[in-house]
Amino acid sequence: MHHEVVDVELLYFADCPSWYLTRERLDQALRMSGHPEVEVRLRAVETDRQARDLSFPGSPTVRVNGRDAFPTTAGTYGLTCRVYTTPDGLTGSPTVDQLVHALRAASQSHASQ
Repeated sequence: MHHEVVDVELLYFADCPSWYLTRERLDQALRMSGHPEVEVRLRAVETDRQARDLSFPGSPTVRVNGRDAFPTTAGTYGLTCRVYTTPDGLTGSPTVDQLVHALRAASQSHASQ
């Protein structure tokens, strides 16, 4: 059964350099998870108000089908760099494997709706 990832969005703010690496890893993860045709939509977040309106916990944020691929319970939003817990410790970007897992989980949950 083919599971479909409908929408992948990368939210970022320009002063955070980690979004470049996340973009590269996201492209790799899409290929590895069988979705090479999916275009990642880039969305620049430019003001604190926009960050609050978008519930933007920091840059980079990956949303799949409208949901944060790595939900946080912090509840704070703003123009800040986001930190991810990876097997190598805290970094500014999720690993390719973490992104593949998030894409697969989102596509399976989308297919079951």
